[in-house]
Amino acid sequence: MPAATHPAYPVGLRLTNRKTVVIGGGQVAQRRLPALIAAGADITLISPSATPSVEAMADAGEIRWTRRRYEEGDLADAWYVLIATGDRAANAVASAEAERGRTWCVRSDDAEAATAWTPATGRTEGVTLAVLSTEAADRDPRRTAALRDALVEALRDGTVTVQREHTAGVALVGGGPGDPDLITVRGRRLLAEADVVIADRLGPRDLLDELPPHVEVIDAAKIPYGRQMGQEAINQALVDHAKQGKAVVRLKGGDPFVFGRGMEEAQALAAEGIPVTVVPGISSSISVPGAAGIPVTHRGVAHEFTVVSGHVAPDDARSLVDWSAMARLTGTLVILMGVDKIGKIAEALVAHGKDPATPVALVQEGTTAAQRRVDATLATVGATVVAEGVKPPAVIVVGPVVHENPVRNPR
Repeated sequence: MPAATHPAYPVGLRLTNRKTVVIGGGQVAQRRLPALIAAGADITLISPSATPSVEAMADAGEIRWTRRRYEEGDLADAWYVLIATGDRAANAVASAEAERGRTWCVRSDDAEAATAWTPATGRTEGVTLAVLSTEAADRDPRRTAALRDALVEALRDGTVTVQREHTAGVALVGGGPGDPDLITVRGRRLLAEADVVIADRLGPRDLLDELPPHVEVIDAAKIPYGRQMGQEAINQALVDHAKQGKAVVRLKGGDPFVFGRGMEEAQALAAEGIPVTVVPGISSSISVPGAAGIPVTHRGVAHEFTVVSGHVAPDDARSLVDWSAMARLTGTLVILMGVDKIGKIAEALVAHGKDPATPVALVQEGTTAAQRRVDATLATVGATVVAEGVKPPAVIVVGPVVHENPVRNPR
């Protein structure tokens, strides 16, 4: 029976320290080399030229680069070869050498002439998923890639779950600025595996509706000037549930360690001998301005940005911010938790020399369906907040980048 009528036999190659040859240094090699490097293969690239990314791999010592065209004998003692040049005649010669040497060979130009195919692969939590068409006549890479993506996403977001060893402890998960799509892959997976979720008001609340019925959700909302669960109570709840052997997720808005009291919670847990996993999140200090079409840095406009907390007014003895230094900065100033104090903050910046005409943008409920942007200047922002009824949470951006907005319909 002709080989083409049989389905491919799936297998995982263990290439650690085994000679692997890649012929051609173009886009195909650029895509395939990282996985071969991660597999520990002993890689030789044979190509007179290479893309900048492939050249960087050679410069870093991750591969050896023989800067010439393929020659007969280059595949001696190789375990695996990837042929990825645009010269079909040369590819055929190399493929023939691989056949004689019984070396598994992938060809980017002619899959039917190859002895091996590269599956669409995805990785998540120590598992590699490989999707390969069973019929040569139906080898549409878009189809296998789409199936791979769907399976990996389902495992990552908890739609498909695999029984795992139950691990007690606490994960401090940064949920991002509010849009549920902006939580990290790892954060979403840990949510799907949790027994208890202690959630902030500013976390991605829509994700809580996806949790299984058995998951206990505890509201740790800290509403400004309203009802809130004290930090000590939150710390105690984390400790108590973890000591009961439960997998606990502390779901926080933004990043746990950016004005999120994540370190306080980690210290409280460490003092009780409870293992803590920190999962960074996308900070609202960058993502919310971006969602409103404001770059915190921009060439020729701002070479730096500074993030400060505005929850304490400049004239408050508890303030740790050097507002005179902030006024001297020429870059972007991002203020979190400062809506009710922005009038005094603006006055302090102007008093220390900042131009009163400096543009200011306030982005309320950033990345959510309720997002809105209000613009002002340092001279007018205090009155504007009152007149426009701006409420927390809102990210405040100060600086010329506020006017660098080519995005017609942000978010």
